[in-house]
Amino acid sequence: MLRIKRDDITIELEDKLPVLPLKDTVVFPYMIYPLLVGREASIRAIQEALMHDKLILLVAQKDAEVENPSSRDLYRFGVVARILQILRLPNGLVKILVEGLNRARIVRYLRGEEFLRARFELVPERRRLTSEDEAALRHAISLFKEYVTLNRDLPEEILMSIETMDNPQRIADFIAAHVARKLEEKQRLIETQDVRQELLQLAEILQTEKEILELERNIDDQVRQRIQGSQRHYYLQEQLRIIKQELGEYDEGFNDLQLLEEKIEKANLPKEAKQKALEELDKLRYTPPMSPEYTVVRNYLDWLLAMPWNRRTRDNLDLKKAQRILDEDHYGLQKPKERILEHLAVLTLMKKVKGPILCFVGPPGVGKTSLGRSIARALNRRFVRVSLGGVRDEAEIRGHRRTYIGSMPGRIIQSLKKAGSKNPVFLLDEVDKMSMDFRGDPAAALLEVLDPEQNKNFSDHYLEVEFDLSEVFFITTANVRHNIPEPLLDRMEVIELPGYLEHDKLEIARHFLIPRQLKETGLSDKKVRFTDAGVLTVIRRYTREAGVRDLERNISTICRKVAKEIVLNDGGKDEFVITARNVASYLGVPKYSEKVLDDRPLIGAAIGLAWTEFGGDILEIEATVLEGKAGLILTGKLGDVMKESAQAALSYIRANCRRLGIAPEFFEKNEIHIHIPEGAIPKDGPSAGITMAIAVISALTRQPVQKDLAMTGEITLRGNVLAVGGLTEKLLAAKRSGIKRVLIPNENQKDLKEVPKKILRDLEVLPVKDMEEVILQAFGGSYPVRQADAA
Repeated sequence: MLRIKRDDITIELEDKLPVLPLKDTVVFPYMIYPLLVGREASIRAIQEALMHDKLILLVAQKDAEVENPSSRDLYRFGVVARILQILRLPNGLVKILVEGLNRARIVRYLRGEEFLRARFELVPERRRLTSEDEAALRHAISLFKEYVTLNRDLPEEILMSIETMDNPQRIADFIAAHVARKLEEKQRLIETQDVRQELLQLAEILQTEKEILELERNIDDQVRQRIQGSQRHYYLQEQLRIIKQELGEYDEGFNDLQLLEEKIEKANLPKEAKQKALEELDKLRYTPPMSPEYTVVRNYLDWLLAMPWNRRTRDNLDLKKAQRILDEDHYGLQKPKERILEHLAVLTLMKKVKGPILCFVGPPGVGKTSLGRSIARALNRRFVRVSLGGVRDEAEIRGHRRTYIGSMPGRIIQSLKKAGSKNPVFLLDEVDKMSMDFRGDPAAALLEVLDPEQNKNFSDHYLEVEFDLSEVFFITTANVRHNIPEPLLDRMEVIELPGYLEHDKLEIARHFLIPRQLKETGLSDKKVRFTDAGVLTVIRRYTREAGVRDLERNISTICRKVAKEIVLNDGGKDEFVITARNVASYLGVPKYSEKVLDDRPLIGAAIGLAWTEFGGDILEIEATVLEGKAGLILTGKLGDVMKESAQAALSYIRANCRRLGIAPEFFEKNEIHIHIPEGAIPKDGPSAGITMAIAVISALTRQPVQKDLAMTGEITLRGNVLAVGGLTEKLLAAKRSGIKRVLIPNENQKDLKEVPKKILRDLEVLPVKDMEEVILQAFGGSYPVRQADAA
């Protein structure tokens, strides 16, 4: 039997008790604790304790996350406790009140069927103190008193309780219960069997906690003093303002408002902007600094002063130097370069001219955005770019009104502030990708920005004063012209940038792309050399684009693989030569096969020309005649306009069927099927009308179409051939594909002047007015006639 002495009472107990694991707390001797129990095994341990003297062994878990702890999950020291009260709650939990009696060291855990038991031995208390123990006790009590005084969470009545205690172990445990916060600290104190060691540990903990509490109090005092000082300053300021109002005096030097006024005077603002700034400054004088309105007005004045009202850069008027810069940055693109030089020439003569508003329209990757940056360099102007892709809020352009919290100027004003001059080159990228919703139409807001007659007095909702945009060189870019709103398109000078020919891409790769990628990958032209045949193979077999982005990505891939080989092989070969034969070893299997025209006669097929966002392409339109019910089948994911064009072509053929040797009754017993390959790609537009008509005529008459001939044009019911768009891109596609002759509408003959001469070289372009001319050209100069079917 074991004995525990408490005051004048001796408690006898066995050396084996049920164990109650504690998740996140440690119970100290002499202390009373409320505990909430919910685990079934723990509840059964309590029931067992209630049947035997209400004594239970409380042991802390090492990991509170373990739901069903075993002996390995529990510490080896705990406290023997007595259950004082028990209360069963409606939710199934049990609330108990326990009193810690004595420390216990676990000898061995005993696994029962329903709960844990443990065999233990009591840790004896030392009641007699040496002088060293007494000193440690007094030091701990002194620190504890300071700790309670600093800690607002502990009532001062605790100090009265400690004064009545004479047992040093009880005093140490009492302090430990109120000071130690971490479970590990509490368990370490429970496991300390010598009271002096426990007191020394407590002194260390108390000293650390006291320092932290003093820091917290100092921080709190500083914050309170700062707030009180700010309030005092505000009250005094208000009193001074009212006194000066009564006396009719004004203190211009009060706080930083005088400095702000000096900035306004020196900023050389326009008359309207200066007047507005002074009005806002007067408002600021009578606005308390703590008011939200003060910050709003101050930010507004900062924006007014930061704008480049009269700051501009000096233009480079040397035409030869500008020409050299433009040629250094871009190959070809003669039309936009010529337009920039014209602007410089006029600027030289006039000294001041309104900024032009250009719109570069072309497929992706032809250099529209980078050309804008090059123009800024040639003119010696600053460059700013705003992407309009996905913009759907008018406030993005015009800004928010100052009534809204967090309001700011629009992107136009923000970009001009960023540029720091009123005459930058301003690029509005992807102007065809804007949209609109309930917040307004940004395209409508751009009408004022891009109108030379209006943008001199551009008004931003935030600034509320007019800003002169007439000296800004505006450039917009777009992939497709028809997605730009017509009123906006009318305000801009549109310059078409067609896709590049193979020769152009080869020159761009040699002079721009390859040197740039060699530099970015740390290679030199002495170590890596690209042959013309190798570059052409990359262009033909690994890219299919109007621009050069994909070409540059493939060149970059080759350079990276060469760099890897050099590093892995400690230098590798003396020189890496990229040829047509070894390109595949760097880029893998070719993505595209070259479109080679079939040498066989084209019966029931004709080659058309198409325009896409990525440039021009060729379409091999197929037609066949099927016995059965009358009708027209159209396949290849065609749009409504293209379907109507096919219907018009068939109607023309039926109206002229006798000349083709076809009886009118033939169409009542036969079905015509027109198919355009690459069926997953949507196709639309009227320009394939004559091509579909020729393919059907070839199928009906069984006469072959000239194999080196392509055509484009809209067909009418009377057989007229109408004009089409995208002529340059279509001729470019024909040139790439090896076409020798192209039929175009006679109305498009005037557009040939805009087509680069190198595209027309070795390409015979034949204008046609009607289907009569188209049929004669397509069938070798003779009119095709259907032969009678064999009996």
